[in-house]
Amino acid sequence: MNTQSPGGRILVVEDEESISQPFAEALRRAGFEAVVTGTAAGAIALADSEDPDLVMLDLALPDGDGRDVCRELRRRSDIPIVMLTARGTEMDKIVGLELGADDYVVKPFSAAEVISRIRAVLRRSGPRENSDGATSLQPVSVRELELDPAARIARFRGEELELSRKEFDLLATLMRNAGRVVKREDLMSEVWDTNWFGSTKTLDVHIGWLRRKLDDDHADPTYIETVRGVGFRFAAPEDGEP
Repeated sequence: MNTQSPGGRILVVEDEESISQPFAEALRRAGFEAVVTGTAAGAIALADSEDPDLVMLDLALPDGDGRDVCRELRRRSDIPIVMLTARGTEMDKIVGLELGADDYVVKPFSAAEVISRIRAVLRRSGPRENSDGATSLQPVSVRELELDPAARIARFRGEELELSRKEFDLLATLMRNAGRVVKREDLMSEVWDTNWFGSTKTLDVHIGWLRRKLDDDHADPTYIETVRGVGFRFAAPEDGEP
């Protein structure tokens, strides 16, 4: 995390100054450093030059769609992204999260609430901790799958998997709990948002993507089993082995 400010550096991408300037000031009062731009081009340039810890990204920009900016930022790095938009339907939220956003805020919003969400996203983007306080960075292996949380690398049959941030975090959570059922709400809380109360359809989409990358048959899964009405269970290392 950027160390020039106690809370970190936040890139605010919002073309309405009546929103961006007061919010930037609220961030500064809360201990963050705020960098502001009102364009898609500025977002890409400042994400490279300013090394922000998180991007607050409006979807409606004068020179482009914020969703395209989100795709480009996610292609370049795993920087946390909080989307900001006037569109608040469930499908809009699902699309935003599937593009790689870490959270989704609908206008009008409370600066205090959004800052709380930013802090939560920044906590989740750092090293995860066990209940005893130790970071969960030990490598995990299950059958043909190896995962190194510290390096954020997953290998399947010896080949490195191309995973998005959310796919990696979801796989890591399931593998850490191999052999046990993980509830849907626990997966959403762990990987997406501790305050997520909406649909969990995006979870099913990400599970589907992981299954395809693991050659996992939905009807007869080797790795990810659906426990109907509850959640998902990742194969235990000894399952199906001699």
